[in-house]
Amino acid sequence: MNESTKFWDKIAERYSKRPVADEAAYQKKLCVTREYFQPDMEVFEFGCGTGSTAITHAPYVKHIHAIDISSKMIEIAQGKAHAKNVKNVTFQRSTIDEFSVRDQSLDAVLGLSILHLLDNMEEVIAKVHKMLKPGGIFVTSTACLGDTMKYIKLIAPIGKFLGLMPLVKVFTTKELQDNLTDAGFQIDYQWQPGKGKAVFIVAKKAE
Repeated sequence: MNESTKFWDKIAERYSKRPVADEAAYQKKLCVTREYFQPDMEVFEFGCGTGSTAITHAPYVKHIHAIDISSKMIEIAQGKAHAKNVKNVTFQRSTIDEFSVRDQSLDAVLGLSILHLLDNMEEVIAKVHKMLKPGGIFVTSTACLGDTMKYIKLIAPIGKFLGLMPLVKVFTTKELQDNLTDAGFQIDYQWQPGKGKAVFIVAKKAE
């Protein structure tokens, strides 16, 4: 078990009870995402946390396979799905690196509040591109800390060492955009609710 897994396992229960920081922005992101959904879609979400977004999107697609690095998060997500009688979401403890799926087999991939927590963002974006069918979408909401909080580069390693923070990578919105387009995506939609807020992007794989 690596340090990031321990961190998320430790805070899972507390995390599940925390209210959404910006409910209006969250609801807008849900609505925009659903504009791209179709009832026959196969969707994959990595870094699903306690499953709230996957469960909320479930009625709009055929199936969602959602993974998270934390087994505690997955336990909570499975409990939520059972309580709401949601049958078309599968939750699994896995990392994006461990997860395997046939190339060009998915209609949509969600990576929400996760890319800045990965050590290999470029590789993951390239992997997502391979997973998607032509015309498929990658939906991401990402904290681009390099735009406003460059100092976190100095703080984050200390916080991670002390077990107070997970791994956090610092990059700008432009760097994220470049990584997406370099992987073969076209940015179809982009929105940021305010300065310092997460950047929401719907990137499309060319048909």
